[in-house]
Amino acid sequence: MAILSRPLKAQELLNAQELRVAASPVLAMGVIIALLYWGRVFFITSIIAVIIAFILEPFVGLLMRIRFPRSVASFVVCSIALMLLYLMGLGAYTQIAGLWEELPRFSQRIADVVEGGRHKIDEMEATTYRVLVPSKPQQQPVPAPAPPPKRSRRNAEPQMVVPQGVPGLIPEVRIHEERKPFTDLIYERIGSLYQILLMASFIPFLVYFMLSWRDHIHRSFLQFFEGEDRAAASRSLQGIGDMVRGFVVGNFVLGVILAVVSSLVFWMIKLPYPLLAGPVSGFLSLVPYVGLPMALIPPAIVAIGGGHPLASFLIILLVIAMLHLIALNLLYPKIVGSRVHLNPLVVTVALMFWGFLWDAAGLLLAIPLTAALKAVCDNVRTLRPFGKFLGD
Repeated sequence: MAILSRPLKAQELLNAQELRVAASPVLAMGVIIALLYWGRVFFITSIIAVIIAFILEPFVGLLMRIRFPRSVASFVVCSIALMLLYLMGLGAYTQIAGLWEELPRFSQRIADVVEGGRHKIDEMEATTYRVLVPSKPQQQPVPAPAPPPKRSRRNAEPQMVVPQGVPGLIPEVRIHEERKPFTDLIYERIGSLYQILLMASFIPFLVYFMLSWRDHIHRSFLQFFEGEDRAAASRSLQGIGDMVRGFVVGNFVLGVILAVVSSLVFWMIKLPYPLLAGPVSGFLSLVPYVGLPMALIPPAIVAIGGGHPLASFLIILLVIAMLHLIALNLLYPKIVGSRVHLNPLVVTVALMFWGFLWDAAGLLLAIPLTAALKAVCDNVRTLRPFGKFLGD
């Protein structure tokens, strides 16, 4: 019996070891997902800073070619980028301030249009009901039954008198719901907004130090690897940089083209606030899957508020649909598609996953994060099957 028990114990130990080996990646994945969720503000801030640094790096290299030190070139590029961002924000603020002054008039016109549309829908519903449902033959009214004879007070049955305020002799029970104080709700909102603004204030400093210390960071990072792994890490960094730069810059160029053309068309048809509706519509058109309907919302709202005729809506629909189709079918594959090779299924799953973890920021960062992961898999020999799975 002792001889038979030894192989059984060895088999059990082997099964337990295999189970631990199989469970380790699952546990590691769970820990990573938990860290990404609970530290989403930190990770989003860091990733945005890395993306901006990748975008601005070619301009720093251009200044270094004319004998600028890297620190000075990084400072100049970051200053110019902040100035452009300030000018864009100032222009948007001017348009939004003008729209805010006319908001009551716009709201009233939009409410009138919505009320008219709802009235027409009610009329169509009533007409459809009359056509589909046959009218029933009118029935003769049934005479109401005669009221019972009144009894005299002597023969009247005694009635139980219920005290007022105590219906059915059952005391009224009120459930006291503990509501959260309004001040606590305001404090939570202000606290989350303060956290976002605090982390966003670090982005310019992160970008500057990433640009000025790029060479040192690159050399120090490669010191963690040796031999073939160091070459794979260097290729992965180069691939991630090219991919992020091509994806973000390509989308930005497409958004600018769509914004300029849309603003010109809106200005030609005398749409109110074309410098606000055009850029918002142009960049919303680049949102995956739902870009076209989202791009129609800003000019439609402005057109309704401005009281434009139906022909303006048809022009807006045709222009935005044509620009959307041209951008996605002709320009996007040449400008962005050559950098990002992801199949549609992976893109959809990535949007769902990162949108669940990081909400709207996850939807914006889903494709570059997944493409960066694919760039790493393509340059690491043991991970190349995963890169092929993610590719198109």
